[in-house]
Amino acid sequence: MSDPKHPSDVTREQAEEAIRTLLRWAGDDPGREGLLDTPHRVVKAYRDWFSGYGEDPAAYLERTFEEVEGYDEMVVLRDIAFESHCEHHMAPIIGRAHVGYLPDRRVVGISKLARVVDGYARRFQVQEKLTAQIAHCIEVTLMPRGVAVVIEASHECMTTRGVHKRGVSMVTSQMRGTFREDARTRGEFLRFIGIDRGHA
Repeated sequence: MSDPKHPSDVTREQAEEAIRTLLRWAGDDPGREGLLDTPHRVVKAYRDWFSGYGEDPAAYLERTFEEVEGYDEMVVLRDIAFESHCEHHMAPIIGRAHVGYLPDRRVVGISKLARVVDGYARRFQVQEKLTAQIAHCIEVTLMPRGVAVVIEASHECMTTRGVHKRGVSMVTSQMRGTFREDARTRGEFLRFIGIDRGHA
């Protein structure tokens, strides 16, 4: 039976059978007691982890506010925690995003910026693409004078396999508009989020 809330044409039963196949391939018995409900649990978890495919992040930014008494300085939301998954190994990416913009008459509720981050994070990702998608969405929807996005994250595809390097984080940034053109504005944003401008 298809899941009407899921954008894929794959049925829940097909997804659960794929999990059983992986369990057998790993060397275990999907019929043993401890694994009987695992396919159901994994499919349910996938629906949550990858719910971003069923969302339009730009829609969160459609409701804006213009009555802000002429406020036109930087708006920054920092330390937005997120979980994503690497599209190369399907391993978790755990991190935090910092988002800033310079409004041009319109501002958006701060929770909406966090929803934009989640909307793109809850898909298979690479960090560079995630950073660019968030910046692009804010830029084309809000049309601010500038957008800045910095993401810091650890990649479990690196910490739990391959080189097995723990404690390593990756930092990516995307600066657009005034943040890219004006070093002082960029430096102010980096100070707000606690990153030395010398590392920009």
